[in-house]
Amino acid sequence: MTANKKKHKALKIARNIFLIFFAVCVAAAGAITLRGYYMYTSALEQLPVRRAAGEVRAKEGFTPLSELPDTYLDAVIAAEDHRFYEHGGVDYIAIGRAVYNDIRTMSFAEGGSTITQQLAKNLYFTQEKELTRKVAEVFMAWNLEHSFSKEEILELYVNSIYYGSGCYSIGDASRTYFHKEPSDMTDYECTMLAGVPNAPSVYDPSVNPDLASQRQRQVVGLMVKYAGLSQDKAELLTCGVN
Repeated sequence: MTANKKKHKALKIARNIFLIFFAVCVAAAGAITLRGYYMYTSALEQLPVRRAAGEVRAKEGFTPLSELPDTYLDAVIAAEDHRFYEHGGVDYIAIGRAVYNDIRTMSFAEGGSTITQQLAKNLYFTQEKELTRKVAEVFMAWNLEHSFSKEEILELYVNSIYYGSGCYSIGDASRTYFHKEPSDMTDYECTMLAGVPNAPSVYDPSVNPDLASQRQRQVVGLMVKYAGLSQDKAELLTCGVN
């Protein structure tokens, strides 16, 4: 066999291997998407989104968005999902960045979930990082965006996310950590609580005050970057001055 024929045969084998690998990946992705869709529809049959929202609003200590400081809401969006008002439930830019970083580090360290996806997870699914559940979460996020306004989604989110120390709403967190209603929180307290849900067991102010303060400074930095907070105001906030 000549060198050219050997090269041609090797290229043909490589092409066939690639096509088989590609077909397997497509089939696997299709199967995961289908399982995720079934998980989504099953969850929706058991608890329609309007009823799920009603259960959150009926909780003792539910705090309407109108009673929350603007600083807190700006901090939450800057820290968790700065394109919240621009996407339709899924931030494809954030997902692309997360996939790249996860492949680079060979881990699931970065998720790219939006506030809407996190709300979907809080209302319906587990915290486990599993592909089928992530797909179901995406379908549910699209449903939530179709069913509610952005303000309603944000209101449901801050009243269902975990803040550590047994607190599952901003009202509970404010009363537990600061002994005051959410509407009375200072700017420093607002920025501190906005950072806790990222890792409640790590940033719980009553357990790890130093780490909570470190996270608060990160949130303030994100507000400078995404929410138009001035550097002078940021420096005061990181020192605990309103």
